[in-house]
Amino acid sequence: MPAQPAPSAQHYGYDDEGEALIPPLRLLQGPPAPPPDPDGDDVFAELDETEPPRGLLCNLAGIKFREAGKIYEFDAGDLVLARGENVVVDTEAGLALGIVAVGSARRLSEQPLRRVLRRADQNDQRQMARNRGREQEALAFGRERVRERRLDMKLFRVEYLHGGYKAIFYFTSEARIDFRDLVKDLSHRLHARIEMRQIGVRDEAKMVGGIGDCGRELCCSTWLPQFAPVSIRMAKDQGIVLNPSRVSGQCGRLKCCLVYEEAQYRELRKGMPKVGKRVETPEGEGRVQELDVLGRRVRVSFLGGGSKLFAAETVRPLVPPQGAPPVPEPDEGGENEPPPGVPTE
Repeated sequence: MPAQPAPSAQHYGYDDEGEALIPPLRLLQGPPAPPPDPDGDDVFAELDETEPPRGLLCNLAGIKFREAGKIYEFDAGDLVLARGENVVVDTEAGLALGIVAVGSARRLSEQPLRRVLRRADQNDQRQMARNRGREQEALAFGRERVRERRLDMKLFRVEYLHGGYKAIFYFTSEARIDFRDLVKDLSHRLHARIEMRQIGVRDEAKMVGGIGDCGRELCCSTWLPQFAPVSIRMAKDQGIVLNPSRVSGQCGRLKCCLVYEEAQYRELRKGMPKVGKRVETPEGEGRVQELDVLGRRVRVSFLGGGSKLFAAETVRPLVPPQGAPPVPEPDEGGENEPPPGVPTE
């Protein structure tokens, strides 16, 4: 058997059959690859630049504190939680009793999270029942003190933290309120830390609840986790009469349900002329009087009198001759300008 040459920069050893052995590690320690040419077509330039996903691997669970409240992520630790279980969690304000809305699972979190301490037991349930009774008494006393001090504010809800050492008073007001004396009265009577939290009228309706003009419980208090932006344009797109009693909800703002079908209405309105526009129909020229968006029909009134329904595909906008001055259209007001008394949001 011939003598094997000593290892060199090109040869790192031989096996029994005389094949050169090249350690795989050496293949990864070669000179760095040149940077990709910005003007070239190097499709392999980014293959080695992939980064592992960032974040902390935690046992995450989605917790909500009201039936229709937002869902917050908590670190469940070693607990295996299923949807619907009651748990005690550590929040920024203190201990709170929550409901599991999303079962626990191993997922990445971009930042450290608050912990789920334990499952709620019978003692926690009794503590929650005691807090509910204290909340009613605190609300009645708080409203009495507001009347006596003649404060321009509306107290409508009190929440005790799970330990019972802190009470949160929710109120609405159109102006800034100096409630320092009120807080002293409340803390002296309730023997607890007092927090005054001012919220908007929509959040008030969400907490208080009620029945809408549709005959069902309010969406915001039953299942809607957060509010979506609503504009008066949505009511116009859906052909709703701009009357405050028709477009405003219990909170006095535009109804949240205007958002639900807005995308469908916008899709169906494509290709349909606007009300007041001059159009050409199979029976002559006229002006758009009314739109049936869901049925894709257009009612056109003729210059000689009378009106008729046409399919939207058979109606074409009337383009004035080239060089002729445009015919003024009837003034319908601003696109998003509601009539007096109609809420704007």
